[in-house]
Amino acid sequence: MSPHAGTAGLTPHTLAFVESPVQLLNVLEWAHLGAPRAEEAPGGGLTLVVLSPTDPMTRGQLRRMADLARDEGHTVRWEEARGGPAAPFQTIGGLTRLLRKADRIVMGDPFSRYVQLLLTITRARDLVVVDDGTATMEFVAQLASGERLVRWHRKGGRPGPRDLIFAPVSSSARRRLTPSTRRRVEIFSSMPIEETPEGVTITANEFAWTRATFGPPRITKGADMVGTSLVETGVVDADRYVEAVASLAKAHGATRYFAHRRESTEKLHRLAVETGLEIVRPDLPLELIARRGPIGRTILSFPSTVVHTLPLALVGTEVRVAVCDIDPAWMTENASPRAQGFLSGVTGTAKDVHRLSAVTAA
Repeated sequence: MSPHAGTAGLTPHTLAFVESPVQLLNVLEWAHLGAPRAEEAPGGGLTLVVLSPTDPMTRGQLRRMADLARDEGHTVRWEEARGGPAAPFQTIGGLTRLLRKADRIVMGDPFSRYVQLLLTITRARDLVVVDDGTATMEFVAQLASGERLVRWHRKGGRPGPRDLIFAPVSSSARRRLTPSTRRRVEIFSSMPIEETPEGVTITANEFAWTRATFGPPRITKGADMVGTSLVETGVVDADRYVEAVASLAKAHGATRYFAHRRESTEKLHRLAVETGLEIVRPDLPLELIARRGPIGRTILSFPSTVVHTLPLALVGTEVRVAVCDIDPAWMTENASPRAQGFLSGVTGTAKDVHRLSAVTAA
């Protein structure tokens, strides 16, 4: 992977759009490699625009991450982007001047309709995509092959009415995310990228800011489990998921279950009752929670972003990350035909790159 393309000549007018705590964390990691603080660049520096979602857990984590960004000297602008029918129009209207002034746009989710709409307004010559988890792998693959931008767990399904209405905006965003003589595109990622789109600069995210800011953690003797939202996204059957969690917890002596921010309260209550695990709702992304500690000597996870990010955040510690494949029998009838292959790819590449051990659920 190449050196950071955005370090040299970074102008004061850099706008970053984030919609999740992990996206905000990865903007901080990107900025750690060279973005100026507001006090170092009169007139702006890096401005982080939080397009706030509605669910309380995500908002809480974003508030904490926004405080960390301010501590780093960056400007944070909080937008209630989903606060009612008129909110999108007010948000976009309020950001139009900044968008047209910005020389660089940093975004955490190129699949987001909000972000795609904002891309139609900007005149920025530099576009940077930071990780939004494993979806980055799918984005790079689609950009390289010239496909339309579709989230992996929806790929293979028929476009709905909203997809058809939004298709021109999505197509425009995809063209803007394609490098040209007038536009540079950088992808800042901790994910394994097998095929680099022509003209795109790939920069490795090694979680240098996280390791410099937090830890090393205190390590406990037991095991911890990492939750996933595969049930909530309709990919995995709820009963099978609970059975798998119970099996893994018993086999490895896990005592805590770190919930994904999108997991439902009902499912988490069921897990607590049926498995005996202590349910932990993290107030920060898991990479920071693990780095602060205390954390189990073994971390058990299903295929997800953390099987790639936690080994980087915890490098130099004695923590072992183990991954459990998703059994095809656990998939729902409505799961995308693409889902099984994508999840297997996430697991396989993590085993190859980070030498992760594999575990199975009875």
